Amino acid sequence: MAAKRTPVRLAANFEANLAQIEAFLAEAEAPQAYDKLLDVLLETVIPNLERHPRMGRPFLDRPAQSVEGQASIDRLKKLIADGELREYLTGDYLVLYVLIGGAVALLSIKHHRQLSFDLEKQWP
Repeated sequence: MAAKRTPVRLAANFEANLAQIEAFLAEAEAPQAYDKLLDVLLETVIPNLERHPRMGRPFLDRPAQSVEGQASIDRLKKLIADGELREYLTGDYLVLYVLIGGAVALLSIKHHRQLSFDLEKQWP
C-alpha cells in the first residue's frame, strides 16, 4: 500500500521569490543555476515534503536575539497557532514552509546571498 502523501502548495510569495531568484541569478550570469533549482524543487524538495512534511527544522524554536525578534516570533506563533512553521535547507537555498490543515504551504525561498525574509508579508 502506498504511503499517504501530504499535498504541497506554493504561496504567491514563494512564486514571487522564485522570480526574484531567477533575476538574481541572471544578473550574476548563472541562469543555469535557476534551472537546477527548479529541478531540485520538483524532484527532491516537494517529493520529500509530500512524504515527510515534518522533516524541516522548526523555525520558531530558535531563541530570539532581541526584544523585536521576540515580538515577531510571538506574532507569528499567534498567526499559525494550528500550524508548524519549518525551514528546509537545500544547497544554497532556505525554504520556509508551514504545515497546517494536513497540507504543506511553501511560503518563501531565498538564496543564501539574498537579504532576509520579510515574514510580515506572509500573513494578512
